[in-house]
Amino acid sequence: MHPSLRTFLDLLTRENETITIKAEVDPYLELAEIHRRVIDEGGPALLFENVKGSRYPVVTNMFGTERRIDLAFGPKPESFVREMVHVAESILPPNLPELWKRRSVALELLKLGTTNTTRSPITQVVDRPARLDQLPVLTTWQEDGGPFITLPLVYTEHPLTKKHNLGIYRMHVFDAGSTGLHWQIQKGGGFHYHEAERLEQPLPVTVFLGGPPALILAAIAPLPEDVPELVLASLLAGQKLKMTRNPLGHPHRLAAEAEFALVGSAAPHERQPEGPFGDHYGYYSLLHDYPVFKVDAIFHRRDAIYPATVVGKPRQEDFFIGDYLQKLLSPLFPMVMPSVRDLWTYGETGFHSLCAAVVRERYGREALVSGFRILGGGRLLLTKILLLTDTPQDLKNFPALFEHVLERFRPETDLFVFSNVSMDTLDYTSGMVNEGSKAIMLGLGDPVRKLPREFKQQLPGYLSRAEVFCGGCLVLQGGSFTEDESLAARIASDPLFENWPLIVVHDDASVARSSPDFLWATWTRFEPASDIYAARTTVQRHHLVYKAPIVIDARTKPGFPDELIVRDDIAALVDSRWTQYFPRGL
Repeated sequence: MHPSLRTFLDLLTRENETITIKAEVDPYLELAEIHRRVIDEGGPALLFENVKGSRYPVVTNMFGTERRIDLAFGPKPESFVREMVHVAESILPPNLPELWKRRSVALELLKLGTTNTTRSPITQVVDRPARLDQLPVLTTWQEDGGPFITLPLVYTEHPLTKKHNLGIYRMHVFDAGSTGLHWQIQKGGGFHYHEAERLEQPLPVTVFLGGPPALILAAIAPLPEDVPELVLASLLAGQKLKMTRNPLGHPHRLAAEAEFALVGSAAPHERQPEGPFGDHYGYYSLLHDYPVFKVDAIFHRRDAIYPATVVGKPRQEDFFIGDYLQKLLSPLFPMVMPSVRDLWTYGETGFHSLCAAVVRERYGREALVSGFRILGGGRLLLTKILLLTDTPQDLKNFPALFEHVLERFRPETDLFVFSNVSMDTLDYTSGMVNEGSKAIMLGLGDPVRKLPREFKQQLPGYLSRAEVFCGGCLVLQGGSFTEDESLAARIASDPLFENWPLIVVHDDASVARSSPDFLWATWTRFEPASDIYAARTTVQRHHLVYKAPIVIDARTKPGFPDELIVRDDIAALVDSRWTQYFPRGL
């Protein structure tokens, strides 16, 4: 649909979806705070023409509303995916009339993939040696370890099979010629690196900045390993992706319409401390060792625009991208997981913290089979909490879904906690890195209780506040975790709360008044094996049997990373300069 970033920005300008900021803006903290405020207001894409310390303009917030997502891709990719699913279902077993009826899909398939071109804006200029310090790389939070490239499209190939991966992995800029490569567990580029390391070989790496919007979205998409992202990019774009030969002899082709291309390699067995970084969970991810990307050269357009994004407490720009990708790919879930009828992850929780699915229950406990299938597939294996029901629901309406599950939830048989399993690298609730626990919660069949919807009793002295989030879910506030570590266990054993199937303990019970706040503050702040309590827990047939209420301790614990909060002087600076950025208003 859009062959380059330029054509997309032109459309956004015509649609009054872009504002150009002519005042000088500092890439250290100031630019990011402007971006965050505009996101909060549902505002336009931002083109910063005068960025301190760099000759390149910066564009952010390109995908920060549903409307701009629609302008980027239109309805065609979603309709094509649905049509592909219908084709797969209707032509098995194959029959000629049905194949002929679906011939338009075959024509569309011919447009997928890449094509070579010699007309390539990306090769207009080459900087060698690389000078990363001349790029307007952002520092978005005050405790960040340095500037980070936040929208890099990192391209690698498997050393043996040559299958490619394109992913977005943040890049901590160490100096003018090197960065970190934040390859977490379950990341395709990381698999390629580990294989190259096993072979004692450097891994060639190419990083694109900008290009067709479809290329950016394809890099973010949670595709299964070995499913080529460049094919998805061409599907989103509605045409083959233009690639060109690297004139320096590097083994990777270059995306012809990219704004920048960073070319180099990652040496085996070389690590460097990377981070901290204010991440999409709304907290700082901590300092850890990661592979090092040595940049040999930077290709770019003569008038290159540097694309960036800012992450932090949801909802940020990545929230809208994630929701779009879920809608785009959701028709495929029943194909790869036939017992899964619908599935949704919640961007307010950082996506990995909470997932819900509607599954088939054609025989007793089939739902668990579906649950294990979900937790064993692709990026979904990083899911921390999985809610399952067998009745069609609007999964995006979390309060209604949660009530539906709680009406049917039998804690004795329907709660499963799995300890000593892999966990998202950015989730520190277990106190460990890449390791923790998961939980599955079932709400199947007919209701087993009428949910309480108000709490009017006198609170015991050890609690200060009670709020109802939804039917069956009570939020309580008492002392902090350091003041009263056993609070959650005491609540679970108090007969006053025995009619509530689920209770969540928070530092501030007011989060119950907002579904986005509840989702973020609850599911990002507890780990199942450490922070779930019950009135009584027994072991039967090697299964933990819980007696209601189930209590989740979602208070901040010692050792948790700090929450992302804007520094006072930066907030004051942006306040004072607001009319300079937007003389005609936002």
